[in-house]
Amino acid sequence: MNKDNKNQDVKSGQENVNTSEKDKLPFYKNDNFVIIAEIAVIVLLVLAIVFVLVGRAGSDGNGDNGGGVGDNGDVNSGNDDSTVKKTPYRATSFAFFDTVSYIYGYEAEKQEFDDMNREIQALLGEYHRLFDIYNEYDGMVNLCSLNKLVGGEHQKLKVDRKIIDMLLYAKEMYALTDGKMNIAMGSVLSIWHDYRTAGIDEPWNAELPPMDALLEAAKHTDINNIIIDEENSTVWLSDPQMKLDVGAFAKGYAVEMVARMIEEKGKTSYTLNIGGNIRTIGTKGNGDKWKTGIENPNDTSEYIEIVELEDQAIVTSGSYQRYYYVDGKTYHHIIDPDTLMPAEKGFLSVSVICKDSGMGDGLSTALFCMSLEEGMAFVNSLDGVEAMWVTEDEVKYYSEGFDIFVVK
Repeated sequence: MNKDNKNQDVKSGQENVNTSEKDKLPFYKNDNFVIIAEIAVIVLLVLAIVFVLVGRAGSDGNGDNGGGVGDNGDVNSGNDDSTVKKTPYRATSFAFFDTVSYIYGYEAEKQEFDDMNREIQALLGEYHRLFDIYNEYDGMVNLCSLNKLVGGEHQKLKVDRKIIDMLLYAKEMYALTDGKMNIAMGSVLSIWHDYRTAGIDEPWNAELPPMDALLEAAKHTDINNIIIDEENSTVWLSDPQMKLDVGAFAKGYAVEMVARMIEEKGKTSYTLNIGGNIRTIGTKGNGDKWKTGIENPNDTSEYIEIVELEDQAIVTSGSYQRYYYVDGKTYHHIIDPDTLMPAEKGFLSVSVICKDSGMGDGLSTALFCMSLEEGMAFVNSLDGVEAMWVTEDEVKYYSEGFDIFVVK
């Protein structure tokens, strides 16, 4: 934490006076000396008071080192009370959505950040458990519970309203993307998951899933078979062979819900980075926008672009994130619902900027399964949404308004 210390050099002046008989008295009995002494005491008292006040107020400085999200440094809060400073803090966790999470915030006191961080992590943890398709938890009905078969059938289960809200929004995203983002693809995605996991564990035995198995599974991906009863808070998968898989959407959705909670608390300087799903709340403590880098798909230690955001999210989907090799060819994890194979549209990554992190997560996956021309036209038709495509030869393509976010 750097502070600019403001020192004041005070120059004292000497006053020339005429000599009189009084001046010949001992100096401590001289009236002029008494007056000067009294003035000196007053000046010292005033300087002492000013020193205390300045010490409390501290110095101004924005702390911006140009390093993006979570820059260190003391900054002005931007509140009406200019003596209140906010300091940047960061918390890290590995507990949610099988990835690393970073929480950045500016607060006047560390305790305020710690309190907010506890609430954030508690809510993230709840969403993590609710949306888990692999594990169940005591006292909770989650997506794993909905996917489970009992006597060869899915059960109609009473669920938390958070699950219903997510499923309803997922259906909206399905309609918006013309089925390119489909949480009902679990039967297909689970086959790919098993083959990819086996191929990573034993590369010498890596295989592709049989197409006949994928085609059979694809018969059970109708999102309309997710039956939601809002009045009774129940959900039922009417197709016994259907499975939910919200991997392309749920993390971003959870991040958005947590961000809205932070906003409702009146916070104005926070950023969430949950496994690369980034959502900014307001600005940094000094009013500057948050800077965040977009990874270079061919070298993740570098950024291929840096953007500035305020009250917005950025989400990237990429073929370089999860994959395995079969006979020397790479097969990534983003499955095209039309071909049932990893999408081959010539992209390494697609990044989406918009207000809603859940929408950004779903759109980045959907755009990866569209051609550049189709995806560009689609994004340009949406209000408040911008995108950047990075092709396999590392050429960047922007939607109409993406450039305004790029740090020049």
